[in-house]
Amino acid sequence: MKRPYSPATRWCRRSFAKALLLAGAGCLSWPHYRLSAAAQWSCPLGACSSADKWESLKKAGADYVEEGVGKLLKPNAPDAEVEKVLADLKAKNIPVPVCNGFLPGDLKLVGPEARHDAVVEYATKAFQRAKEVGIGIIVLGSGGARKVPDGFDRAKAEEQFVAVLKRLGAAADPFGVTVAMESLNRSETNFGNTLRDCLGYIKAANHPRIKLVADFYHMMRENEGPEVIVDAGSRVVHVHVAEKAERTPPGTAGDDFKPYLAALKKVGFSGRMSLECRWKDFNAQVGPALAAFKAQMAAVGSAS
Repeated sequence: MKRPYSPATRWCRRSFAKALLLAGAGCLSWPHYRLSAAAQWSCPLGACSSADKWESLKKAGADYVEEGVGKLLKPNAPDAEVEKVLADLKAKNIPVPVCNGFLPGDLKLVGPEARHDAVVEYATKAFQRAKEVGIGIIVLGSGGARKVPDGFDRAKAEEQFVAVLKRLGAAADPFGVTVAMESLNRSETNFGNTLRDCLGYIKAANHPRIKLVADFYHMMRENEGPEVIVDAGSRVVHVHVAEKAERTPPGTAGDDFKPYLAALKKVGFSGRMSLECRWKDFNAQVGPALAAFKAQMAAVGSAS
């Protein structure tokens, strides 16, 4: 089918023709032209909050809200109760492409009380409702659900976890949802404390709907460098950001995220990045935090 002609198309053709002329004249090499385009690397930014904060986020320069499964999708609630909430979200055109807070702590993923059938039932309802409002990624943190009980065999726990990841991938696939596992530092759980650990689990699960979140805060708390992001490559589909010491917003303590951003740029990451912070005054802090993080991303984006 022939692509419709438009002013944008005309502009692109003129730009392309200009590049050809410059290259032919020796004024611009093709590698340089590609680098100029790559120098514009950036990603959509949002914050983990609630949909009712969207107006504040939009004014602050955010692109979306990252909501919570339990609060927004409410898998245990009747359809009639949730339909109104989701309809309101769509009517107000609030962008919520990602949710976190996936599983409650009583839905155990590992251990003698693992409840995989109940987990999949709960998750399937979440995936169904996520599809209705365009949520494409659900973050699997859920430290309580994945905590290994004291004395339980570690190898058995890992086997259980990989098995349930495979089932979650199969359940998510019909709805076009990706489950992205995030590492949680050892103060929050005792399983999957590093991105390297999580990479091993999703490799073992080997399902296209099971991916990774690179959470800078948890990575820094575990003294994990950015090289694992390069190793994970395209398996990283989402990012969480906060400063190391107190989980403060970017710009508060001045943490340098650029090495992690450079690793993301290197692997061609183009997904979303959400500030997941402890806020003292969300409305007052979110604008400066987004600006501080954008400045670091721009510095990395403009580097050759």
